[in-house]
Amino acid sequence: MRTQKISFLIALLLTPLCFMAQETKKSQAFWVHEDVVKPSMVAEYESVCKELMNNVKKHNIQEMNNIVAKTADNRYMWVGPIENMAQLDQPVFGDLPEKMGADKMGALFDRMDKCYDIEQNYIIHLDNEMSYMPGGISQTIEGEDYRKFHYFHYTPGNRAAVKAGVKAIKDLFESKGSKMHYRVYRSGFGTRGEFYMVAVAAKDAADYANRIAANNEAMGEEWQNTYNDFLATLDKYEVFEAVMLPEMGYSPSN
Repeated sequence: MRTQKISFLIALLLTPLCFMAQETKKSQAFWVHEDVVKPSMVAEYESVCKELMNNVKKHNIQEMNNIVAKTADNRYMWVGPIENMAQLDQPVFGDLPEKMGADKMGALFDRMDKCYDIEQNYIIHLDNEMSYMPGGISQTIEGEDYRKFHYFHYTPGNRAAVKAGVKAIKDLFESKGSKMHYRVYRSGFGTRGEFYMVAVAAKDAADYANRIAANNEAMGEEWQNTYNDFLATLDKYEVFEAVMLPEMGYSPSN
């Protein structure tokens, strides 16, 4: 389990920082590793992760780069871009095991494994064409660590209709010059069923609520009709509150 976990995180974190902002590609694949942490073990889990990342920062591991989000139901999502499936087979963690000691690193993962019973691994795709961020697409916005993740699930038979609905919503946002920006992700390999996930950033819950209210008023009845038409094509809708954890993320210094 420890070897599998280390190998997974390695492949997850090995990629240049430039992939965190995508402006020219139509889409970018991301490997997501979720740890579903027990409520009683949240403090221990975060302590272990911070100790691990402190070692990464201390030794300035050049190959690593990651962002981490935590949902309100204690799912920790380690997110890193990948260029192809072959990248998932990379069994290295830079020279961190040598620099911090393989035994010490293994002990950290032993402690981490006690914090959860469920791990999930899957791929999602950031869809730049469907996302709405006029100033340039980025997963990290300074001062806006609060997130709402909206999951729009659909059946394969409705795939075309749902895609058309996502496009109609973006077209409407563009035509109205909406101030409400978002990123759209598509489900990929390893996900359970098909969905679009829409990520919206804000300063906090109150800021998010204010932005939603302002956007609904500015977009008017046309927005409500367009959104209701989209909802009619779905199989299920879910929304999760989350926060980004910059202290558990990492990008190397030169």
